Amino acid sequence: MTLSYSHAHQQGSGTTEVVAVLVAITEHTARVLTVDQGKLLPNGPLMPLHRSLQAGVRQWVEEQTQQPLGYLEQLYTFVDTNRRNDDGHALVYVSYLGLVQEAQTQLQSQALWRDWYDYFPWENHLDGMPAIMMDYIVPALLRWADATKEPDIQQRRRQRIGLCWSVSETILNNCSKNKSAHSNAESNDQLINDKEYENREWIAEHVLLRYEMLYEAGLIAEAPTYPPSYLANVQLDSAESNKAFKLPSNWSQLIGSPMYYDHRRVIATAISRLRAKIEYRPLIFGLMPDKFTLSQLQQSVEALSGVRLHKQNFRRLLESQNLVLETGQSSSAQRGRPAKLYRFRHDIELQSLLMDSKLPKRK
Repeated sequence: MTLSYSHAHQQGSGTTEVVAVLVAITEHTARVLTVDQGKLLPNGPLMPLHRSLQAGVRQWVEEQTQQPLGYLEQLYTFVDTNRRNDDGHALVYVSYLGLVQEAQTQLQSQALWRDWYDYFPWENHLDGMPAIMMDYIVPALLRWADATKEPDIQQRRRQRIGLCWSVSETILNNCSKNKSAHSNAESNDQLINDKEYENREWIAEHVLLRYEMLYEAGLIAEAPTYPPSYLANVQLDSAESNKAFKLPSNWSQLIGSPMYYDHRRVIATAISRLRAKIEYRPLIFGLMPDKFTLSQLQQSVEALSGVRLHKQNFRRLLESQNLVLETGQSSSAQRGRPAKLYRFRHDIELQSLLMDSKLPKRK
């Protein structure tokens, strides 16, 4: 049986499930543990195994995934109105974010590690802004903004697009001056190539906001309004402009691999949380080996944030926060000069075990 991504369900007697977002960094790539060929996160009925729910979840995750957990925190509680139990009640699932080291154990047959940018390709800015953003996502979202006849809603949508997708006021203001869908479309096509959009800062932790906007606009397969009708209704005179409005036939894969049970939204929530917290808490500790080079540490932070960091600024930040210590050893590099190996300070390791531990914020 083929299930739609927005209405996939399995009925049962329970009303609450546990969903785990397990994150690892392997070869400088941020990855999440999935099941069912990458269509689901590890999940199961909530059956308390311990007086502490979090301790019970830790035991459950380790038993189900064979992955020893380091850091673990409750992420969010979701209500899935598309899934009902036998009594007709909507399913509630409690999600947790856990950090593991992928290479520690072998996976069960149904489990699969996936690059999290397979699900969110627009979030990977390691090689610059992804082409999909200005070629398709922003133009389609501007059409979505124009699809409503309410000027106030149009303005709010355009403001949200600007803030979430780093679109400059120049593009938004010029587009809003046009009064017809036809002129708006032509103006959008001209302005999306304007490099002024780069003037607005990309905020990496707004992953969930961007995902929810794509969902609201019907641009991802999980959305009940997918594919969006407002794109099909646009009529343009120029064949070249008409081509710019048409999404490619493999759009559902270009925009990221879809998942059942709204689990991609859960991953988006986890990435947002993790990107925000690595600024001020030692969470990266749970993803690193015991010994590492500073380059490896920087590449791991970059894998999580999706953006490149300035090498000297990053090292000055490490030095000012006194996070790491030299081990007195060097890496056995095959090429080039061996790099010094470092480890996290012992007290930082202890702090990482506490839920209220924080690091000094950037000045």
